[in-house]
Amino acid sequence: MSKGKKTTKKAVAKKTVTKKIAAKKAPVKKVTVKKIAAKKAPAKKVTVKKVAAKKVPAKKVTVEKTGKKTTLFAKCDVGFGNALFIRGEEAELSWEQGFPMENISTDEWKWSTTLSVKSIDFKLLINDHIWSNGENFVAKGGEVSIVQASF
Repeated sequence: MSKGKKTTKKAVAKKTVTKKIAAKKAPVKKVTVKKIAAKKAPAKKVTVKKVAAKKVPAKKVTVEKTGKKTTLFAKCDVGFGNALFIRGEEAELSWEQGFPMENISTDEWKWSTTLSVKSIDFKLLINDHIWSNGENFVAKGGEVSIVQASF
């Protein structure tokens, strides 16, 4: 053996052990992003030609007052505070604006005219906005008609 210090396995093992040290993390820098508004292309001016609306001649209906009265009764409950309107063709009715019906009882409404007509096509509406379901009703002129409407 040589004259020097004896080294043992433990001593060698101690020398080779290295300490692991956690690396320090650098602080994260916040990046600010600038928002840039997109450039708008200049709008082209467009000239619009105005075309005169064609006037459609109104359908002329010859009506005359007679002694025969056409009366319509509608049986339906439209709810408290609501009213029933009628729209149609012939007499003084139109499809553009409703005519209020007279409330007789909680679920009965009446409309009548003395204008002479052969028949009346009509539809019932709640508050002149909600149309009744189904097809148009048809009533003969000079008679009393009773209809049951559903909404």
